[in-house]
Amino acid sequence: MTTLLWFIVVVVVLLVLWIIGVFNGLVVLKNRAKEALSDIDVQTKRRYDLIPNLVETVKGYATHERELFEKVTQARTAAMGATGLTNKAEAENALSGTLKSLFAVAENYPDLKASTNFLELQREISDTEDKIQAARRFYNGNVRDLNIKIESFPANLIAGSFGFKEMELFQTTSESEKQPVNVKF
Repeated sequence: MTTLLWFIVVVVVLLVLWIIGVFNGLVVLKNRAKEALSDIDVQTKRRYDLIPNLVETVKGYATHERELFEKVTQARTAAMGATGLTNKAEAENALSGTLKSLFAVAENYPDLKASTNFLELQREISDTEDKIQAARRFYNGNVRDLNIKIESFPANLIAGSFGFKEMELFQTTSESEKQPVNVKF
């Protein structure tokens, strides 16, 4: 009788420890995904801060490109105001496209291309774009790991019991956003 009681106690203790381990693992994965999303926000904020300087620099050389400047400004405003992961992804991708167009237009202005201020801003934005892409990959990797854990048996029983939900991946949403920017002069 005491052996059976000890066996039941050990099984219950192991089950409780397993539940605690799975729960803590889910919490870690969820917090990593949130941190990664925050990293995306930090880098996009950096890009938002650089864009007005870039536009002003280009304006000094390319005064008749007003429509493009307006598009960049509108895309920046839309990206800053976007809510929800899908809307934010779409707005960020549109902003990236307008920046590519701006850099393509700058190719027509040799004085601008020679400007150290423009070159530094271009380098900073390019570096920021690379960091945004890395942050998105990091976020998607963490979300993937969390979603796998939430969907896998028997961890899905614990995840469902404690209200863990799958998170969205940060992705390009339309075929047109996946295409290279087409610039015409």
